[in-house]
Amino acid sequence: MPTASAVHILVKTQKEAEKLKQQLAKGASFADLAKKHSTCPSGKKGGNLGEFRPGQMVKAFDNVVFKKPILEVHGPIKTQFGYHLIKTLYRN
Repeated sequence: MPTASAVHILVKTQKEAEKLKQQLAKGASFADLAKKHSTCPSGKKGGNLGEFRPGQMVKAFDNVVFKKPILEVHGPIKTQFGYHLIKTLYRN
């Protein structure tokens, strides 16, 4: 079964996610923004979710991590938790 590792930033609004994505595009540190803005407990670890398998995250999240290009920031992706910016670090 495939595994992947990803970092993410979770915020309440699409507008906030888009603002953070612009900062990332200008070279801001993903980890620093996650620590400062993410509402997920993983924010304390720079947004790092560690390694996981398909089905361990919500479907919209899995679709990004297991199907979209790695090492790119995707989003905002809406889930029941809010809006995510997701960067897949690797998958195998």
